[in-house]
Amino acid sequence: MSASGDEAARRPQRTGRPGIRWRTGATRMSQSSRQNATEPLSAFASQLRYEDLPPEVVRQASRFLLDAVGCALAAWREDERKAALAQRMVEDFAAPGNSSVLGGGRTHAALAALANGILINATDNDDTHKRALAHIGSVVVPAALAVTEERGGSGRNLIEALVAGYEVAARVGMAVMPTHYRYWHSTATNGTFGAAAAAGRAMGLDRARMTAAFGLAGTQAAGLNTFFESGDDTKSLHPGKAAFNGVLGARLAAMGMTSPPDILGHPKGYLAAYSQEGRADILSRGLGSEWTILENGFKYFPSILASHSPIGATLAIVAQHHPDPARIAGIVVSTYATVKSHFSSKAVDTAMAARLSVPYCVAIAVVDGTVSQRQFQPDRFRDAAVRVVMDRVEIVADEELTKLYPEKFPARIAVTMQDGAAFHGEMHYPKGDPKNPLSDDELRAKFRANAAGLAGDTDALLETVENLARLPDLSALTSRLRRAGA
Repeated sequence: MSASGDEAARRPQRTGRPGIRWRTGATRMSQSSRQNATEPLSAFASQLRYEDLPPEVVRQASRFLLDAVGCALAAWREDERKAALAQRMVEDFAAPGNSSVLGGGRTHAALAALANGILINATDNDDTHKRALAHIGSVVVPAALAVTEERGGSGRNLIEALVAGYEVAARVGMAVMPTHYRYWHSTATNGTFGAAAAAGRAMGLDRARMTAAFGLAGTQAAGLNTFFESGDDTKSLHPGKAAFNGVLGARLAAMGMTSPPDILGHPKGYLAAYSQEGRADILSRGLGSEWTILENGFKYFPSILASHSPIGATLAIVAQHHPDPARIAGIVVSTYATVKSHFSSKAVDTAMAARLSVPYCVAIAVVDGTVSQRQFQPDRFRDAAVRVVMDRVEIVADEELTKLYPEKFPARIAVTMQDGAAFHGEMHYPKGDPKNPLSDDELRAKFRANAAGLAGDTDALLETVENLARLPDLSALTSRLRRAGA
């Protein structure tokens, strides 16, 4: 699939409903005339009600919950070591509570959020907001689920918390990108604010306490992009810790702990510290009428989103031309500059390193003709034939394709054979992008594949999630998500 033309960056999707006016009050920073940048998000998150939400937003929140649950359950099969570490961490704290670990037992809400964030992101198959460049579900779903369950909230309460979290996390992320990504892992840093919004909404925090929650969570925001080459466990720790920080921030705010009244807009605050070109206007633009959750995408392949267009274009070449991997002279992947700077490592020694390596993803697509969880097992990324092809993959930062990013995630593939034959493919919107979306049947198929053998009756669980708004509490859902007897 290919796309052409330089499309202007789009604003978050509008809905048919008129905009909702959030009561923001008149809070200002002391001795300053500038507008408080945090206040609109605090008002939005604290006042959001299920009745305010357009049907398509409610539907998408439930779909992202389903996807996140499936990703977490799959971790117990696809990365048993990491799942065991998450469970061991919960057991080590021995904190009583009523919040569920997905595929595990019960624990304190903050610890459940920490464990579930690790599990959802464990195989890098979780949703991604392309403008915020963040796995929002792996941060917001754990916080929203843990606190809503703990407080005996309904399915509609959970949807409120999810939407509040997705909207806040995406807007904070877009406000600091792209320079933020030079050092910082957006899921960990910007996701912290989404987790605070989700937890605070589930707790029913008022505007003032939501502002305090943002300050308390935001001052903890951390997570460095040092894992790209090594594929180490900090990548999955990040969303878990961000979810934990959000829950902690909301609970401390509820207790009366204070924090900066404008953590985002203060001259020494988040936008100034975490971006070279922070844009406070993005935080509040279109709140209640433009929904960033509708711009969030699902993953079709269990690897870094930057690899998905290269994978898709490569698989199309394989399906049409069937190139012999042993006779390939070279593969050139022309794409946007971030792929070259962040995702071009060939030091593939772990499953996560393989998921983060575009050269590996292209090579395995050529050799195996498919890309699924199976392609990220040790016997595949250590396979000699795969490594030979990977060594022949070159990533090229293309100036024209870079201009299309992040509206598009473009990639152009050129496979050259030893006899001089050449095959070409191109993709701009990977499968799962809002412009190339997963259908309901495709999302259900992904969920069933992830949850197979790990959640009992997967169809019953799927039906429960799809009817989330009708649940008076979450017991019918979470009882299916815990391990037997927990």
